[in-house]
Amino acid sequence: MSDAPNALWLPGKPKPDTHVAFRGLVQSSTEGKSEIEILSSCPFQLWLNGILIGEGPIRWANSHPESQIFQASLRAGANIIAIHAHYEGVDTRMMPSMPPFIRCGVHEAPVIWRCLHLRAFSSQVKRINPQFGWIDWCDTHEIPLGWHQLDFDDKTWESPSEVVSAPVSLQATDIEVPINRIQQLKASAHGTFTESFGYDADDPNAQFFLRDLEAHHGSPQGVWRRYDLGVVKLGRPRFVLNLPSGAIVEFALSESLSQGKVSPWITLSAGPSCNLSRFVARGGPQEFEPFTATAGRYMEIHVRADPNQVRFAAESFRIRSYHGDAVGSFAASDPRLTHIWAVGVDTYRACSEDSVIDNPTRERGEWIGDSLTVGLENAASAFTDLRLFNRALHQAAQCAREDGLVAGLCPGTVSYLSTYACHWTSAAWRLYEMTGDRPALESLHRAMERNMQAFSLKLTDKGLTGDLGWAFIDWGYVGSPSESEMGLNLIWTTALKSAIRWCQALDKPRDHHEANLARITSIIQTHISQAFQTKDPWAFLGLQRAVLALREDLIPKERLSECIAFIKRHYHSCFPNDPFGPNLANPETAQPRLITPFFSHFALSELWKHHEGDFVLDQYRTCWGWALDLGLTTWPEVFDLRWSHCHQWSGCPTWQLSRYVLGISVRQDLGSRTVEFDPSPCALHNANGFVPIPGSDHPIRVIFERRSRDCSWLLESKSPFDVIENGKRLKGVTSFSTTRPHGTSSG
Repeated sequence: MSDAPNALWLPGKPKPDTHVAFRGLVQSSTEGKSEIEILSSCPFQLWLNGILIGEGPIRWANSHPESQIFQASLRAGANIIAIHAHYEGVDTRMMPSMPPFIRCGVHEAPVIWRCLHLRAFSSQVKRINPQFGWIDWCDTHEIPLGWHQLDFDDKTWESPSEVVSAPVSLQATDIEVPINRIQQLKASAHGTFTESFGYDADDPNAQFFLRDLEAHHGSPQGVWRRYDLGVVKLGRPRFVLNLPSGAIVEFALSESLSQGKVSPWITLSAGPSCNLSRFVARGGPQEFEPFTATAGRYMEIHVRADPNQVRFAAESFRIRSYHGDAVGSFAASDPRLTHIWAVGVDTYRACSEDSVIDNPTRERGEWIGDSLTVGLENAASAFTDLRLFNRALHQAAQCAREDGLVAGLCPGTVSYLSTYACHWTSAAWRLYEMTGDRPALESLHRAMERNMQAFSLKLTDKGLTGDLGWAFIDWGYVGSPSESEMGLNLIWTTALKSAIRWCQALDKPRDHHEANLARITSIIQTHISQAFQTKDPWAFLGLQRAVLALREDLIPKERLSECIAFIKRHYHSCFPNDPFGPNLANPETAQPRLITPFFSHFALSELWKHHEGDFVLDQYRTCWGWALDLGLTTWPEVFDLRWSHCHQWSGCPTWQLSRYVLGISVRQDLGSRTVEFDPSPCALHNANGFVPIPGSDHPIRVIFERRSRDCSWLLESKSPFDVIENGKRLKGVTSFSTTRPHGTSSG
């Protein structure tokens, strides 16, 4: 932000959970387009002349503050910028706690600011959960009517104080502000209620959930309505109600129904949770919309007032998401697989806002290993804009540990995971393959070298040891029976190979990575040899290490068929294939007889590569179909409904169907609009779909058909593309067709 305006806040010592209104007067000599630039440490909403034009902040690392730019149409003469800001005063997954401030300027126009403490919001009633800030608990009588509007009289408001210590933005973000789409709602159930628990602030969750929604006891004290949003969504209800003064309005959301009702508790929150908001009505027609976005699939509104005096005028939900409609598509002769592909897209989209997050309800955390593995591949199967992943790579580097290990979770809560730091290196290279964005590769090179050095300093003759952070391989994972965690060593092997390719692309020295790769490969091979000297080598290795070794071509060739058979046998022995198999009840469970949607990203892709496509398709139908049969419309975090019901890392069938059935892998590192074509055999009768090209308006359409003697594929696009098949490159085609005998691939 050049010529940055002063950073401002309410006068006096900041207190957590404080809502503040700002009004900025802008005089413009002419009518026309301008820009409003904001850097904020606090959640905010922005209006210009009474019209909501944006919200923020996008999350940013302390060392790299990023402002947002909003396009504005100024009137000639006076204009009013109105900002509602909320100082949470606690660390959240999105932002660390820091002194509250707003920097807001208009291009080539001074702004005169006034501010007001919005005491309508009671302070620190309940936190949503330990990962988020505070619930909205608001008496709307105390909100000044029309304060967003130009003609509002703010003479009694204060002049804000300057926050001298506030940072200045060095650059504006290059991502789009998350889309706010409006979904009109229609209640799926409704009725009247009587209270069963009080006082109001003793336990808001209990009071909400324990209400008698059939009003069995005494005269009804209010009305309720329930809504199904279709899928889990992050956003805010927006209702217009006509109510008597003093009526209580509460909204609560949940991912699933408990005993047929919305439950305001959030599972696995690692502490108390309260997924609701509460308002006191001023009386008459009034719009109610929480300031704070929350998430769920189901929503209930409870209005405590004489039911005869409650009128619903408008019911809608403002959705917060980065992506709109998908560009990619997939349809198959098996409609169940078509459905599974689409649910993966819906789940990913629900987990995208200013970054790709793990889950919109419980955390909204930018977990690097979640987003840069499954999330990246699914995004590339459905959308052309992959900037969120480039941003995640840079933010992890900006939050790196002193020894260079990049963050595994950032930028709000910062945590370090050794495996996620490895996935970071591999994902940066994979993103380069998809986009051909060489400047991004160059800008991250130093961070990659420091990240990989943090590992090499911990390399011993036994493998990686020491303080490298949490080695998360998979939920339920049983650790390696060795001094060094072989799962981590194998994932580092993948990262080293990516680092070598990275250095080759930039013509940088790579000998140190090659030496480390040779050393760690030898250590792993020794471990695998020891496994084959035991009675049950596959039990010794376990599913995860066997898959990771297969991925790195470290399973002896004479044992490959055994390895494939073991992986298939293991899947068949686990829930939901075996309905009586052990369950992954909670994150503390360590049990070898488990499979997860996340690790299937690695395991099932290896089976595709080894011509086991039909087995994999059956796994999609059975395991992900289990969730569909239970009525889920987004993928659960694991194959157990006690966890989150919307987690983007669970959607690997989406990218794998696009990659292995349609056969396209985008390789713009080899040239603009270049793809590799290498489908894997399967028994589907037909399939078709569109595969996006990052940065391009024209996807590639693929039509696959299984005929009596062979299989055919047709690739076509409105713009020329290069296709590589069996190492041969065809340049500048708009249509490409090929046939293959059943059960063959170029591999």
